[in-house]
Amino acid sequence: MATLKVNTLTGTSTAGSIAVTGEGNSTTTNLQQGLGKSWCHFDGTAGSVSFADSFNMSGLTDNTAGDFTVAFANDMANATYASAVACTNNNALYNPANTSAGSIRFVTMNSSNTLEDRTMTSYMNLGDLA
Repeated sequence: MATLKVNTLTGTSTAGSIAVTGEGNSTTTNLQQGLGKSWCHFDGTAGSVSFADSFNMSGLTDNTAGDFTVAFANDMANATYASAVACTNNNALYNPANTSAGSIRFVTMNSSNTLEDRTMTSYMNLGDLA
């Protein structure tokens, strides 16, 4: 078995584009497109919310009960990136109207669909960085 150790990977035809051959050797995928661009985890019930862990995040705002905004350290290329948000035991969602290249606003709810802070809240996105 060989070991390859590198600090930087650069595409040969386009520096920021590396194609990876998929299972079955019949398709390829773009490595950069398949990577999560930002994510975070926090306790929404904390008196002063802060990230328990995060990647490419610069801020977390508790707007009101069950209503949060996260800001990215490095902006996305546009506001049409893919997002997912999840919380403990109930519902979480975002409204694309509250999405920008630099941040996203989303809500967490209880089983009655009433806005409510949840203990374990996670967010992530995929797309092109600016």
